[in-house]
Amino acid sequence: MKIGYARVSTKDQNLDLQIDALKKAGCKKIYEEVISGAKSDRPILNDLLANLREADVLIIWKLDRLGRSIKHLIGTVSDLISRNIGLQSLNDPIDTTTSQGRLIFNIFSSLAEFERDLIKERTNAGLSSARARGRVGGRPKGLPQKAESTAYAAESLYKEGVLSVREIAKKLGISKTTLYAYLRHRNISIGENKKVATYKTVSK
Repeated sequence: MKIGYARVSTKDQNLDLQIDALKKAGCKKIYEEVISGAKSDRPILNDLLANLREADVLIIWKLDRLGRSIKHLIGTVSDLISRNIGLQSLNDPIDTTTSQGRLIFNIFSSLAEFERDLIKERTNAGLSSARARGRVGGRPKGLPQKAESTAYAAESLYKEGVLSVREIAKKLGISKTTLYAYLRHRNISIGENKKVATYKTVSK
């Protein structure tokens, strides 16, 4: 059975576009939820996932309707695959009912893992560099212990100058305000490293 899940973040938003698309895709039943994507507890989604049965296909409008983070999304989809339940995203190249779709999801999962490893590597590189300059690694003053690694990662990514502030904050799962606070605690001058886009003119 094809079962749909539609979600918006606030009551001011409209579910009609998602619902119409899910009906057109052949969904026999559609679960509707109004809740922020950042919320860890989504009662209706949890009920839907618990009631899915083998050979069912869960259909969503976009991947961001289902997962609150890449980690959560990968965990949810992996669980569905292990239960022989398919997932189709109408606006993303994800359809785990096909071998090609499962391959794309596996590549997606691998890239997410690669990104986590890359951030970890840059964090460790930042620690090593700080020690080489005679700075003792430790918790920045005013930050909780659990924020230590994130602060170092923020410093490393910001100094690298490849990603914008918004992109760094998104990768680390923090707000721009928190990112700036981390950088200030690391004594980083804001604005020194701005992401610069380089364009090359191709002659015909």
